Amino acid sequence: MLVRVITIEREFGCGAAGIAKLLADRLGWKLWDQLLTSEIAQLAQCDRAEVAQREERMDPLYYRLLKSFLRGSFEGSLNEYRLKLLDADTIFRLTKRIVNAAATEGNCVIVGRGSAFFLGNRPDAYHVFLYAPYEEKVRRLMQSGTDQEDASRLVGTVDRERADFIKKYFGKEWPCRRLYHLMINSRIGDEAVVQTILDGIATQQKTEVG
Repeated sequence: MLVRVITIEREFGCGAAGIAKLLADRLGWKLWDQLLTSEIAQLAQCDRAEVAQREERMDPLYYRLLKSFLRGSFEGSLNEYRLKLLDADTIFRLTKRIVNAAATEGNCVIVGRGSAFFLGNRPDAYHVFLYAPYEEKVRRLMQSGTDQEDASRLVGTVDRERADFIKKYFGKEWPCRRLYHLMINSRIGDEAVVQTILDGIATQQKTEVG
């Protein structure tokens, strides 16, 4: 089966955004990364920055309490639609819709957002997981303008939030090693990562034809 979709799951700070763009440019494919966030915001009729803050995360406690209150009272249920709450469930549903549509269209690279789990049964999808040593992730973040203290904190917290998100919505551990065709240490460099992915796809397709 010809690969028409590549998903890239990643540890925070490993450089996946730049690698995904490099890969999409090399293939001439559509990149669903920031575009995916923008599409969710448009469908949810809310600010893009608000979606970016909530993607791949569980709702904070105060938000869960507010939802519980609204859904538990008659007046609240009437007002919930007017408030247009952007909760994790809503983002999940919209993400699933967009990811599946993008995969159906094909020739695309999709970054994170549970895309590998949504598309796990598609024979034309190739799933990659990128990781890096702690020091490398901090270095990359600092290189992009994040100060060292924030970089260290984010490396330690964002992936835990992603793991909680995957556990709740897919019932899987993160990363789910059985799901990925390749797991690559991005410390080898962006160009090398892209070439490794392309070589992996070529090898798989050659094996299938053979």
